[in-house]
Amino acid sequence: MTKPDAEAAPRLNQLSEKMIRRRLGKKLLQSDWVQRAGSAVIHWALAAIWRTNRDNGTSTDGEALLEGHWPAIFALWHGQHLLIPYAGPRDRKFTSLVSRSTDAEINARVIERAGYEVIRGSGGREARMVAGKGGVRALFAMRDALRRGVSVVMIADISKGEARMAGEGIVALARISGRPIVPMALATSRRHVLEKTWDKTTINLPFGARSVRLAPPIYVSAKAGKEEMAEKRALVTAELNRVTEEANRAVEARA
Repeated sequence: MTKPDAEAAPRLNQLSEKMIRRRLGKKLLQSDWVQRAGSAVIHWALAAIWRTNRDNGTSTDGEALLEGHWPAIFALWHGQHLLIPYAGPRDRKFTSLVSRSTDAEINARVIERAGYEVIRGSGGREARMVAGKGGVRALFAMRDALRRGVSVVMIADISKGEARMAGEGIVALARISGRPIVPMALATSRRHVLEKTWDKTTINLPFGARSVRLAPPIYVSAKAGKEEMAEKRALVTAELNRVTEEANRAVEARA
């Protein structure tokens, strides 16, 4: 064996070992018992974090704001949604759109344990959300849920796309359902932000203060064309950013 070959062999072996570990880890995550146990532990932890963060009196009065607007489409940003399933009023019904990916299955089970219904979507990309078969089925499933009086909780920005920029899917749902989009943000005074993640994922921590902020309902005309759709996407983006900033300021000022 030549010297370059001798040097390359260990690197190839390390690469093979990493690939094997990754495949084994993926299979482990796909197992039902791991997903059941994992979702139970995560649900317990998130519920405890929700209970140990007190509302500091700055949250929006959702029932007053949304009187006559139920059911609604609640819009969230990626990475800011961990405690949202625990924030909804218990006398209202909700469903949440979750990707069909393996990584999202535990998340779906956590949401179900919190009392929400779950609709499996496609892979999460905007093109598939709007045009793909899985995305179209998810869109119609959410529309049907709204017709049954079940509010929809939906991430507004597109996975791995531009963070904190509302995609077409949520505006399309508002157009075909006739139900309003309600931008929503939840913040806790004690939190850890994963700065290296594309969406700045926020891990809420216990024993702090919380604030839940809602923006006024945004309706989209059933006959909306490209110009109106673009305007509504920009409005959802602006309002989501506004309430997110408000929620963060509220818990920092009155922690």
